[in-house]
Order: sequence, then C-alpha cells, then structure tokens
Amino acid sequence: MDLSQARWRKSSYSGGANDCVELADLGVHVAVRDSKALERGPLILGRSAVAMLVAAVACGEPG
Repeated sequence: MDLSQARWRKSSYSGGANDCVELADLGVHVAVRDSKALERGPLILGRSAVAMLVAAVACGEPG
C-alpha cells in the first residue's frame, strides 16, 4: 500500500513531542505508526479496530 500521500496526525496532547502514535485516515482503513520507530512501518487496521483500540486506551485497559 502506497502511503506516500498519507496525512499523518497525532494527538494535540503530545505537545509536539516526537514519541507518540500517529494515525492516517485511508478511507476504509487507518494506518497507525510509532513516530520514533518509522522504520518498522505502520499497521493497517479497520476503522472499527481503531475505535476499539482508542476506547480501550481511554478506559485505561491493559494491553
């Protein structure tokens, strides 16, 4: 999947730090990557999986 035109976003809570999770909206899917380990490449997840991940993190559920 070509992500060269992907628009990566990170939380405003990151305060400009470069050690956070970034997301790119790909339509049906969402790309998720670690900004401090770009060489690992992103995970491509369905929108529902990302919604569940965000909800779990917001609730403080362990990984």
